[in-house]
Amino acid sequence: MCAPFKRKKPVVAAPSTAEMEAQNRTAAEARVAAEEAKRAEIEKLAKAKREDITEALDSRSEREGKGGGKGRRSLFSSSTGGAGFLSRFG
Repeated sequence: MCAPFKRKKPVVAAPSTAEMEAQNRTAAEARVAAEEAKRAEIEKLAKAKREDITEALDSRSEREGKGGGKGRRSLFSSSTGGAGFLSRFG
């Protein structure tokens, strides 16, 4: 019979500390760049949202200025000077 073949394990050299530090530095720079891009996108969306809200409020105030409702009503005194809701029923 033949002797079994012995398989030699390949020798893998570990990366040097300088290579590891370079890889870590590159990865850290990539993370920082990704975070900055994400922050810029969030700020862009927030600005667009603020502009939309401002536009909606402006258009609403224009509509309310044309008449219609009585506006905000007080519970403490009536518009005619009499007792308000809270003084009568509260």
